[in-house]
Amino acid sequence: MSKRLQVVVDDDDLRAFEESARALGLTVSAWVRQTLRRAQQEVALGDVETKLAAIRRAATYSFPAPDIETMLAEVERGYLLPDAR
Repeated sequence: MSKRLQVVVDDDDLRAFEESARALGLTVSAWVRQTLRRAQQEVALGDVETKLAAIRRAATYSFPAPDIETMLAEVERGYLLPDAR
């Protein structure tokens, strides 16, 4: 289902938006939808520095883990077990 969204902009902004849309071969509506989706993705992705800090912090930990062959064998064995729910 589609909904109408009304956004009030001044004349200068509207002209700039029309120019941007025209340069891409889009209607203003299509340009706005595309731009809003892109902006929403940036918000959803979050702050890159915060994510990098979390990765760096996690990389400082050292936990025992088997080699990949052992882990894969354990996973395969788990598939063979009866459902324990």
